[in-house]
Amino acid sequence: MKYDFVSVGDITTDAFIRLKEAEEHVFHGTRELCVRFAEKIPYEEVTEVRAVGNSANAAVAARRLGLSSALATWMGDDENGTHCLETLRSQGIADEFVTIEKGKRTNYHYVLMFGSERTILIKHEDYSYHLPNFGEPPRYLYFSSISENAREFHHELSSYVRAHPETKLVFQPGTFQIKLGAEEIKDIYAVTEIFFCNKEEAQTILHTDESDAKKLLERVRALGPRIVCITDGPKGAYILEQSGAWFAPMYPDPAPPKNRTGAGDATASTTVAYIAKGLAPKDALLRGLVNAASVVQHVGAQTGLLADAQIEEWYAKRPADFVTTPI
Repeated sequence: MKYDFVSVGDITTDAFIRLKEAEEHVFHGTRELCVRFAEKIPYEEVTEVRAVGNSANAAVAARRLGLSSALATWMGDDENGTHCLETLRSQGIADEFVTIEKGKRTNYHYVLMFGSERTILIKHEDYSYHLPNFGEPPRYLYFSSISENAREFHHELSSYVRAHPETKLVFQPGTFQIKLGAEEIKDIYAVTEIFFCNKEEAQTILHTDESDAKKLLERVRALGPRIVCITDGPKGAYILEQSGAWFAPMYPDPAPPKNRTGAGDATASTTVAYIAKGLAPKDALLRGLVNAASVVQHVGAQTGLLADAQIEEWYAKRPADFVTTPI
């Protein structure tokens, strides 16, 4: 079938560990999570969340918003992979593009929670990355976090998009892709329709300490993407599209956040879903920020993802200043 939305990237299980004793320090302007070395550190609880990761989260968000959604990913033939596959299916995500590799392990990450913030310990297993046969080209390909041994896969994906102009590529780079910078995978940037990252990630990608959001947007767009969105945590988000550059504030938290994991994924994937449904990018971004506000009320990146009717309910109750303004 022809899918509206196919996510491409690694899948994982996240083990959320809520620390009981830790401290926050600021060192050279960087916030650091600190625990005592060589001691037993107590924690309050641990919660396992299956079938997550940037791309998996995006696939679930799109499905809940009414788009036909599939995930192209790689996993091992272990128990963790079996659970992840079962979870995907329960969310209504098509699994025909899932590759299971014998003798490999499925990704498993640890999320250290302290207050409403989190630090993630990641390890991407090595898989034989190749693009599956999609049959009918999907309307949107949403590409995100993948292993560092998948450099050549980026070129394979960019070649596919060039050969299928009816497919729009969305790129939300993961940790490895951000560290690479733009030059190594410039062919991906060149064929990207919509690009998402946060402010610090944009600075890393561009090798700059530039802090002006509009200049960052313009510099990223110069790499190729037609629409660029840069988020800035609780400060809001910025988007550069055909009508200009816009700022959108964060949707106010209805209660203190439980965990901010998945807020960026919710913003990005929801924005794309509403663009796919015909909304102007700057208006779609507001819906993305609504979904992010819901996600942070829960532990895990998918539990709080809303359906479109729920997003519109939240949006109808928005404060007067929850609007996009030109920058």
